[in-house]
Amino acid sequence: MKTIFRFLFVSFLVLGVLISCSKNNTTGEGPKNEIVQLPLFKVSTNGNTIVDEPKVDAQLAILKDGIVDQESNIGIEFRGSSSQQFPKKSYGFETRDSNNEDVDISLLEFPEEEDWILYAPYSDKSLIRNKLIYDLSRDIGRYASRSEFVELEINSEYRGVYVFMEKLKRGKDRIDINNLKEDENSGEDLTGGYILKLDKLSLSDSFGTGLGYNSTNSFRSNFAPLLATGSQDINFLYEDPDAEDITTEQKTYISTYVKDFENALASPQFKDATQGYQAFIDVDSFIDYFILNELANNVDAYRISTYLQKEKNEKLKMGPIWDFNIAFGNADYCGGGTTNVWAYKFNERCAGDTWLIPFWWDRLLQDPAFVSKLKVRWEQLRSSSLANSAILAKISSYKDTLNNMGARNRNFEKWSVLSVYIWPNNFVGNSYDAEIDYLENWIIARSSWLDTAIQDL
Repeated sequence: MKTIFRFLFVSFLVLGVLISCSKNNTTGEGPKNEIVQLPLFKVSTNGNTIVDEPKVDAQLAILKDGIVDQESNIGIEFRGSSSQQFPKKSYGFETRDSNNEDVDISLLEFPEEEDWILYAPYSDKSLIRNKLIYDLSRDIGRYASRSEFVELEINSEYRGVYVFMEKLKRGKDRIDINNLKEDENSGEDLTGGYILKLDKLSLSDSFGTGLGYNSTNSFRSNFAPLLATGSQDINFLYEDPDAEDITTEQKTYISTYVKDFENALASPQFKDATQGYQAFIDVDSFIDYFILNELANNVDAYRISTYLQKEKNEKLKMGPIWDFNIAFGNADYCGGGTTNVWAYKFNERCAGDTWLIPFWWDRLLQDPAFVSKLKVRWEQLRSSSLANSAILAKISSYKDTLNNMGARNRNFEKWSVLSVYIWPNNFVGNSYDAEIDYLENWIIARSSWLDTAIQDL
């Protein structure tokens, strides 16, 4: 009798294990669809009021499944430009040690650094647009910010679902270029590394003076943007070294390099491999940047939140990509919501905008060699990382993650934006599922249009 009971007991144990495995592992690749609570970031400012510069002292605790996993002193501030109009704010913060000095720390197992972002999806009611494009960029071999969904509390007030991400900056695990020092002002030392940006001005760019673009913080292109209706210019901001640290020699070198590239691109010999634009730029990086922005029909593409980099002894590269919260059909102006227009043709639709697109992209697409490489790369990516099935699988995974433990429900209980127009929504869904369906259908239609449009270039 004891033997029979022992046999039944063991049998039930084995059956339980099999059932558990069948629920969690359908592919043999490890557990799947586990219910995991999003990390909770709890910030305490000890009575300090968060502002848009400077950062105020605070403490951060990161909880996983309700248990404190990490703690750190931080300095925190608002971040963003037009998004600061929203009640759900984005934040930038730096990790600090016990002496309140900046310190590199690994958070959520990301590589060690000190500068981080808590991005607040608000007008993007899918909550996923930025994470989606950053993950796709990394999938095709181009660095983009690592990112994870989290929830946020500030001074015990729940703030909703956020995307924790890396701030774009120079570093071996971020924009991996040489750290150009103030005494490197000649020879090959002077050739890199540089990070430039086409963007709106922040308070730090103008040192709080409101003086706008000037020779201290930027240099101006010699070429006006195509179809400009007024006095719009293209201004390249010094990102790294920044306006405070860059030397006169370094300014001269990088501004001359960019202007030489533009002159070559505008010249009658622009297609020539040695005398034209190819002598100055990493063509493959330009193509991948083009593909990612066109896939999303990013209404800010090529003109705002646009990064460029130049490493020592190397050519100018585009990227990393940044800020796609109003991409993927989420903008109701300048063609941003449609699936059948070119993002690089923004100037044709909105020539009066303050920030226009440089002439580069129209000109590059006049070179059959560039177009040929673009077609090959698009076809390659459409059969792999940018296939509809691959993109939809990511979206499904994000949706499951946000559904787990009710995170997205808590977000929309805090922020009642479903069924409400939030600038600049092109679509207003009456539910979260409707927002996801719209995004998926938009991407399928956009990709289909690009399949034909790129082939017809």
